[in-house]
Amino acid sequence: MTGNGRGDVEALREEIRRTRVELGETMELLAARADVKARLRESAEQAKGRVREQAAQAVARVRGQATAKSRFAREQAAGKARIARARTSGKGRAVAPWAAVAAGAVATVVVLLIVRGRRR
Repeated sequence: MTGNGRGDVEALREEIRRTRVELGETMELLAARADVKARLRESAEQAKGRVREQAAQAVARVRGQATAKSRFAREQAAGKARIARARTSGKGRAVAPWAAVAAGAVATVVVLLIVRGRRR
């Protein structure tokens, strides 16, 4: 204790001030926990953010797959076009393999015989 007691009073006032600050912070925390609407809003915002992020990732993944598939289809079409150009003769006609022509003729004859047989 000091001679006039002034030091003790100041120390008590400082302690009271710190206690009030701590009490105010505690009350703010309790009020925030008690505010159910605000907590639900915050939770909904977080969920919305997660869903948006997942949707963006899904869109990016689908776009990537679509790009890859279209590139593959273009490459296949280009390859088939090269093969078709290679099969054409100098006059621009396609050179048909004789086995395919013979198989088509046989199939046509079989179909005609079946149709004729049903008419009788």
